[in-house]
Amino acid sequence: MVNNQLKDLYIAYTGHEPETIEEMPSSGSNRLYYRLKGNPTLIGVRGESPEENQAFIYMARHFKRKGLPVPEVFGVSDDQMFYIQEDLGDTLLFKAIEKGRLTHQFSEEEKTLLKKTMRLLPKVQFRGAEGMDFGMCYPQAEFNLRSILWDLNYFKYCFLKATGLAFQENQLEDDFQRLADVLLKSSSDTFMYRDFQSRNVMIKDGEPWLIDFQGGRKGPFYYDVASFLWQAKANYPDSLRQELLHEYLGSLRTYKRVDDDEFFTQLRHFVLFRTMQVLGAYGFRGYFEKKPHFMQSIPFAMENLRQLLKHPYPEYPYLCEVLKQLTELEQFKEQQKKPLVVKVMSFAYKKGIPDDPTGNGGGYVFDCRAVNNPGKYDRYKPFIGLDQPVIQFLENDGEILTFLQHVYGLVDASVKRYMERGFTNLSVCFGCTGGQHRSVYAAQHLAEHLNKKFGVEVNLIHREQNIQQVLPAK
Repeated sequence: MVNNQLKDLYIAYTGHEPETIEEMPSSGSNRLYYRLKGNPTLIGVRGESPEENQAFIYMARHFKRKGLPVPEVFGVSDDQMFYIQEDLGDTLLFKAIEKGRLTHQFSEEEKTLLKKTMRLLPKVQFRGAEGMDFGMCYPQAEFNLRSILWDLNYFKYCFLKATGLAFQENQLEDDFQRLADVLLKSSSDTFMYRDFQSRNVMIKDGEPWLIDFQGGRKGPFYYDVASFLWQAKANYPDSLRQELLHEYLGSLRTYKRVDDDEFFTQLRHFVLFRTMQVLGAYGFRGYFEKKPHFMQSIPFAMENLRQLLKHPYPEYPYLCEVLKQLTELEQFKEQQKKPLVVKVMSFAYKKGIPDDPTGNGGGYVFDCRAVNNPGKYDRYKPFIGLDQPVIQFLENDGEILTFLQHVYGLVDASVKRYMERGFTNLSVCFGCTGGQHRSVYAAQHLAEHLNKKFGVEVNLIHREQNIQQVLPAK
């Protein structure tokens, strides 16, 4: 039946039958996709909802007229249940950035594809909205209070309650209303894609093309930014998110004036909302429909939630309390990343370079012996690198300060990447002749620098002085 319907559409468009009709792997939706091979090769779609199909077909044709990169629709069945469209190939952006997603180390080629996609987004949001009949959108014409509360209750009933966590529903609903009020302050006449993420972007000839936009509606542009950059399994490090936000804002300014502080302040609320919305979807598709793909995404979304809650939302105190309890549930504990701990040590070369008990065998060992040595002067021999006379000598001389600036540049870069990639241990050692003056000064200052700049826990050891100190994570 399906093959006959799609074959008839293919014949009506091309004048001849397709060579073969092959069902394609299913995606997260309930739509079925087929590749109709021949000259030309096209994609056939069978959707369960004629209204949703109509929304896609209308938007695809509207976007095409606007010059946006979307598949062209060539034929639609009378009952609106089947249609055929342009074949964009098989490369999803999600697949094209696979190495970066898995290693947390994105190549320049992967970054280029992501930046092109972010620059394209404002074109869709603003140019796509020009002349659009939002009445054709399904199931809602616009992002409004009802749609916000639908998504929040989707999270509450399909994820939160499924975990077994107890909560006060009245208090939670009060914060839901407060969140809705904040989100609705950003209403605009732009097109909101709603599910803008790397699985809904295809790469053809090195350029991004848009698919699966049938859930779009009129709404704020913040939502799509949150949807894309905080997509759970995309696993973007924060440094890359910042690069991509810069690309987006550059393109956004083509269409409107932007206050950066206001943009980032409001974006945080949409990231929180989107994270809860996708957890609701993962709960329904995973817990209830038993689809493993969605279950596998939960740990990534939970980690996004943990990171968000490091900077509280005072507007929603009870919601944040519940979300924090959620991230600490036993079933999610094993998914938590252990925080990075940096060990900084001073030592004497004549007693050997320290071992690394973590087994990583990495990190840095810096030789301080090229720096002018206060230990060659009798008056400094009773002191160590923590004492004011030695500190004053080294800083007046200045060599240690130049030395440490180079050290900071190297170690800061490693700490930043280690935190992004979820590594748990980094070792930095400073050696000098006796492990008393220069190495102690350098180790102490690096430890305080890292603790202050990155908030990481630092285990500081002055080995030859039998001094140990823990600078706790902030």
